[in-house]
Amino acid sequence: MIGRLLAELARLRNTATWSWEGWAASWRNEKSLRQWFAVNIASAALAFTLDLTPGERALILALGVLLLAAELMNTAVEEVVDYISTDHDPRAKRAKDAASAAVAVTAIAGGLAWLMILLG
Repeated sequence: MIGRLLAELARLRNTATWSWEGWAASWRNEKSLRQWFAVNIASAALAFTLDLTPGERALILALGVLLLAAELMNTAVEEVVDYISTDHDPRAKRAKDAASAAVAVTAIAGGLAWLMILLG
């Protein structure tokens, strides 16, 4: 029983380490991640400055975090496609464009949430 618990703790530590390494590498290499992070800081500051309900604040913060997650997935798709081949292929372009569109859709969701909260 203790052996299984220790193994799970080691697995959790490894997962956290790999996640941090992924964040750090993306932060170093992806200007878009740093830009979206700055947008998130501004959005969170505004969310805590305005008189919002806890639910509204939670929605804004959660959508901001999801936007960062979408950007990380976009980075992962771009890295894998570029690793597999540097040849121009329409499928590679579609994959990269779809990942980029996921970031845009997530950003639109955050913008719509802000719009509805401010107009409501």
